[in-house]
Amino acid sequence: MFSARRQLINSFRQFSTSSINNYKVSVLGANGGIGQPLSLLLKLNHKVTDLALYDLRGAPGVAADVSHIPTNSTVKGYTPDNDGLATALKGSDVVIIPAGVPRKPGMTRDDLFNTNASIVASLALAVAENSPNAAILIISNPVNSTVPIVAEVLKSKGVYNPKKLFGVTTLDVIRASRFISEVANTDPTKEQVTVVGGHSGITIVPLISKTLHKDIAKDVKDALINRIQFGGDEVVKAKDGAGSATLSMATAGARMANSVLSGLSGEKDIIEPTFIDNPLYKSEGVEFFSSPVTLGPDGVHEIHTLGTIAGFEEEMIAAAKETLKKNIQKGVDFTGQFLAKQK
Repeated sequence: MFSARRQLINSFRQFSTSSINNYKVSVLGANGGIGQPLSLLLKLNHKVTDLALYDLRGAPGVAADVSHIPTNSTVKGYTPDNDGLATALKGSDVVIIPAGVPRKPGMTRDDLFNTNASIVASLALAVAENSPNAAILIISNPVNSTVPIVAEVLKSKGVYNPKKLFGVTTLDVIRASRFISEVANTDPTKEQVTVVGGHSGITIVPLISKTLHKDIAKDVKDALINRIQFGGDEVVKAKDGAGSATLSMATAGARMANSVLSGLSGEKDIIEPTFIDNPLYKSEGVEFFSSPVTLGPDGVHEIHTLGTIAGFEEEMIAAAKETLKKNIQKGVDFTGQFLAKQK
């Protein structure tokens, strides 16, 4: 019989592949609803040998808690005291930013903008100054705007690397796998659904035509797509005002972090959809777009085209692009004002 310790570690073995490389991962917002379970999952990932947890308060407690888990990594918690943010970031290979306020009932991701934009911009400045070569994973919503904010901040400091800035849209991917399995009565772990576009509402475009279930009835397909696009609302409603998607988002963040680390360590054929500085629709004014990318030692190794898709998906992408233009511009405009205040 497995020991309790072995059962715990094996239960998360998808995040626990041994690696000969040593990686420092920093989590900014580690004491939050996403940050705490994300920190747990990262502690269980054997690619992570140095885990730095930062928050305005409570991060040392989270660090002490997860440090007792018997995996081969060190964990330290930091607060703003004693230049804690800079210390947490120094030498980091991957920085993950889940910091921000959660959605409440009736709130869209865009409603979160003013508060979360300021938080993300301030953290981006710290990353630029202390770990400019790190891969940066943005979870803080609205991702369609916060990723451009980080890009603009990094540009202002002369350290922007488009190959190493990722908007985490993985939650849409795992939701799609789960929801389509419920419709098709299949194993969700076997379902592969490519989700492109952005990370809010109609900007989320699941490419059902590229799955084994492309011929499902139209009414079923329409309901499935709507649920994937607005799955976060289910959680907000079910939590009755007490929070938004945190556990599923932490799982998605841990998966994306693991894939980025796998790419950095030289593993082959690591592909994930992610919201990045993307050439696919740049000629149309869409600077950022989520599409599948192959990850490598330098971050994004290859950006994949969407290939042949169904007519209804082309219509969805057209609508998504118009919304994305506004979301991206909103982030750019905010950053201009933010940086002006820093001078």
